[in-house]
Amino acid sequence: MVHPSLCPRGTGLSSSSQGRDRVGVEAALTQPAVRGKRILSGIQPTGAPHIGNYFGAIRQYVDLHHENDGFYFVANYHALTTVRDAETMTRQSLDVALDLLACGLDPARATVFLQSDIPEVMELTWILTCVTPMGLLERCHAYKDKVSQGLPADHGLFAYPVLMAADILAYDSDYVPVGQDQKQHLEVTRDIATRLNYAFGQEILKLPEPYIMPQVATVPGLDGRKMSKSYGNDIGIFEDDASVKRKIMRVVTDSTPVEDPKDPSTCNAFQLFALFATEEERAEMERRYREGGVGYGEVKKQTIELFHRLLDPLRERRRALERDPDFVRDVLRQGAKRARGHAAEVLERARTACGMPRL
Repeated sequence: MVHPSLCPRGTGLSSSSQGRDRVGVEAALTQPAVRGKRILSGIQPTGAPHIGNYFGAIRQYVDLHHENDGFYFVANYHALTTVRDAETMTRQSLDVALDLLACGLDPARATVFLQSDIPEVMELTWILTCVTPMGLLERCHAYKDKVSQGLPADHGLFAYPVLMAADILAYDSDYVPVGQDQKQHLEVTRDIATRLNYAFGQEILKLPEPYIMPQVATVPGLDGRKMSKSYGNDIGIFEDDASVKRKIMRVVTDSTPVEDPKDPSTCNAFQLFALFATEEERAEMERRYREGGVGYGEVKKQTIELFHRLLDPLRERRRALERDPDFVRDVLRQGAKRARGHAAEVLERARTACGMPRL
C-alpha cells in the first residue's frame, strides 16, 4: 500500500491506481511479520512535532522499521492527562498520524494505529494493575516530580506507567526504543510483567528489551536549553517558511567578533547547523570556526538552507496527505485491525492464566 505522496519524486501514481492502493492497505498490513524483531513505540498527540522530536526519535523509528516489524501508535489515552478538549484530541491524534507518515513510516512495513482503537490494552491494564505495588508507581518520575512541586496529581498520572506497560506488553514487543533518560519506563514494564508471570506461575507476558537509540541527538533550542515545547524554544518540522527563518535567526549566540576564532562545541548555532549538515559540511564549518572569519549570521542562513534541503520533502508529503484524509484513516483502521489481532492473543493468555478464559 503506497500513497502517491510517499513515492520518490517522479513515481506518482494515477488516480485509478490510487484506488487500488487503498484497497491494498488491508492486504499489506495483515501479512505475517517476517522481518527481524518487533519494535514498539508511541507518541502522544500533545502538539506539533519539532526538530528535536525528529532527530531524537522519529528518524530512528523510520530507520528501524525497514528491517523490523514496527508497531507505532498515537498515545491518545495517555494524552488525556493533559488534553481535556475533544475536538483538540481528535485533531491532534490525526495530525500525529500524518506526521509519522510524512516523516517516512511506510504503512506497508509498519503498523500505525490509535491507542484508543485497541480496547484489549485497557483490559490488560486492569490485570496488570492488580499485581503492581503502590511503591513502584510512587517512585516513577512524572508522579514524583509533580508531587514535589506541590502540583495536583490525578490517578491518571499515578497509574500512567501501568497503561504504558500494557501498551508495550500487548504486542509481544521485542524492543522499545528509549533514550538513556527513559530507561525507567521500560524497567517498570519489565517489573510488572515479571510480577504477573510469577503470581500465576507461568510465562504469560514476554519481557521486552530496551533499544538504546544510537546517535540520539540532544537538539538545542532557540535559547540554548534542550529543545522543548514546554520551554517555547522549538522549531516545528512543519512550520511555515517565514516562521522557520525567523526562529533560526533568533538562536542565541555570544558576541564574539566575526574575525575571531570560536569554539563550535559551545555554540548553539553550530550545534543546530551540524544536525542538518553532511559530515564534510560539518568539518568545513568547524575548521572555519576555529580559524576565525565566520559570522553567526552566515551560519544561521546556511542552517535555514540545510533545514529545507532535508525537511522539505517531508513537508511536501505532509501537504499531500492532508489532501487525502481518507487514506490516513484507512491506514489507522487497518493498523488497528492488525494490532488488535496480536493484543487479543496476549490478553487471552493473561485472562486464561488468571482463571477467566472466554467461554
